[in-house]
Amino acid sequence: MNIWFECKAKYQKIDEEGREKKANEAYLLDAMSFSEAEARIYKELEEMIRGEFEVTAIAKSNISEIIPSETGDRWFKCKLSLITVDEQSGKEKKANQYVLVLAIDAKDAYDKVVKSMDGIPVDFEIPTIAESAILDVFPYSAEEKVPENFVPAEEANVASNEEVEATEEVAAEAQEETEE
Repeated sequence: MNIWFECKAKYQKIDEEGREKKANEAYLLDAMSFSEAEARIYKELEEMIRGEFEVTAIAKSNISEIIPSETGDRWFKCKLSLITVDEQSGKEKKANQYVLVLAIDAKDAYDKVVKSMDGIPVDFEIPTIAESAILDVFPYSAEEKVPENFVPAEEANVASNEEVEATEEVAAEAQEETEE
């Protein structure tokens, strides 16, 4: 499950007329913790923004899914109400989720959400679609460099097992020598 963080940054940017303007923009990125989110947003923004910038806020987002698209230039936040029936009482229950969709307009966002939900055996409604302040989304990429000192869990466990076996052998040999 992805944990999405909304990060806000302030910096000076040049508008269409060539004047400097203060910008306070929001970005969304996938991370495991606040620390990782901070490190990743600085890395991403260093590549995008020339000059100084300041990350002013990092908060967990209620976005549960991202629907990217080849067509679209704005991010829309869509509220999905998943409808289930309580077997005991027979009443409908709605569970809300929020989805971020890259689309041309609200209708395009609606169509993309409906298409992405196709085949899911749960009824749903889309009560709201609103243009988001999110400027860009940075999902986690498997291509991101893993620090050199990190070892895959499988290898770490194998090394640990080998060390345990070697230690047990040394202990057994020492005990045999003591008994003799």
